[in-house]
Amino acid sequence: MLKYYIETKEALKRLRTDQDGVVSFEYIIVAVCIIGAVSAVFGVGAGGAIGTALTGGITAITTAFTAAV
Repeated sequence: MLKYYIETKEALKRLRTDQDGVVSFEYIIVAVCIIGAVSAVFGVGAGGAIGTALTGGITAITTAFTAAV
């Protein structure tokens, strides 16, 4: 268990100093902003395929963001 902790800690250190990781993180932020804008346009209670797709996308991004932090 200690081995996995150390490996995870080292991976997070590399990610903090890796400029490519920063760019990926910025893409995640931009994607969340775009989804938020589209959600605002179609409304929170949008029904049908658009509402289902937006809800699924926001859930996936939230899950990925929570896992990354």
